[in-house]
Amino acid sequence: MRGADRQSGKLFSYISPEAMVPPTHPLRVIRPLVNASLDRLATDFEKLYSPIGRPSIAPEKLLRALLLQAFFSVRSERQLMEQLTYNMLFRWFVGLSMDAPVWDVTVFTKNRDRLLQGDIARAFLLATLADPRIAPLLSNEHFSVDGTLIEAWASMKSFRPKDGSGAPPGEGRNGERDFHGEKRGNETHASTTDPDARLYKKAPGQAAKLCHMGHLLMENRHGLVVGACVTPATGTAEREAAAAMLREQGPRRGATVGADKAYDTADFVAEMRRQGVTPHVAQNDKRRRSAIDGRTTRHAGYAVSIKKRKRIEECFGWIKTVGGMRKTTHLGTALVDWMFTLKAAAYNLARMPKLMAEAA
Repeated sequence: MRGADRQSGKLFSYISPEAMVPPTHPLRVIRPLVNASLDRLATDFEKLYSPIGRPSIAPEKLLRALLLQAFFSVRSERQLMEQLTYNMLFRWFVGLSMDAPVWDVTVFTKNRDRLLQGDIARAFLLATLADPRIAPLLSNEHFSVDGTLIEAWASMKSFRPKDGSGAPPGEGRNGERDFHGEKRGNETHASTTDPDARLYKKAPGQAAKLCHMGHLLMENRHGLVVGACVTPATGTAEREAAAAMLREQGPRRGATVGADKAYDTADFVAEMRRQGVTPHVAQNDKRRRSAIDGRTTRHAGYAVSIKKRKRIEECFGWIKTVGGMRKTTHLGTALVDWMFTLKAAAYNLARMPKLMAEAA
């Protein structure tokens, strides 16, 4: 017998969002980890808000929503608010009841910017790593480091002389701009859209783009991110960021750090040894002398580090494709750094269901 196509909705519903989420859904493993980390940040949240006035969006709900944006590749916060309106899985994870109103996107964005003041993204990353269920998975002996370019939310037409000279773009919303015969560089030019973005390319033959530079520090046992930051794109930024992240991490003496050929410089190798870290850097001995020699490369651990360090590309791949950071939609190094760090924490959490199942 053919069923009737009745489309009249019921007035009342007795099913909660909790009941709609399958018991085996990965978010059921991730949500307790997120909630425990947010509980550790309660004191940090209190410092950012006044004890009087109109209540804001709860920072815990805001961060859960931003994590969903990374997990499910939601391309904008406006679309995220739309998803929260009708997606019961999203409502359950964030902590919204079925009939709770969803925030206006402008209000959501302004409340998110408040968390930038307290560097909450980095605090959240560290809080997740300190979880008793995650900490045993980490190594404090072997690390890998690398950097990547994050394309800025600015067009090449916005890269104009700092002194105000130069021909303006043509008329219209996307007017033409002739760059032929014009010498442009970061010393003389800057983007009018995102002044923090710099014109840069990582390898010969590639097109130079307006970009920021993202950096990750990964522990080698399970390939989890333990440090993340964004800096202006310069030729020395990768090595400077790596030294700073390792200094902040405080690895045990005798730890190793794997890196590619861009880190094979005398200054970086000397800084690592000054910190008590053994630099397992890929040798760049083409038409030059490598900063490391057989005293380092002869050990079996060197070959292991060189092999393990390639896993950091998986972190970058997830953050840039799933997390949406291939081309940022935010302006300024500070905000791009905040979002990049939060996406790094989201990458770790996305790995947890499988890692915790293997450890059980």
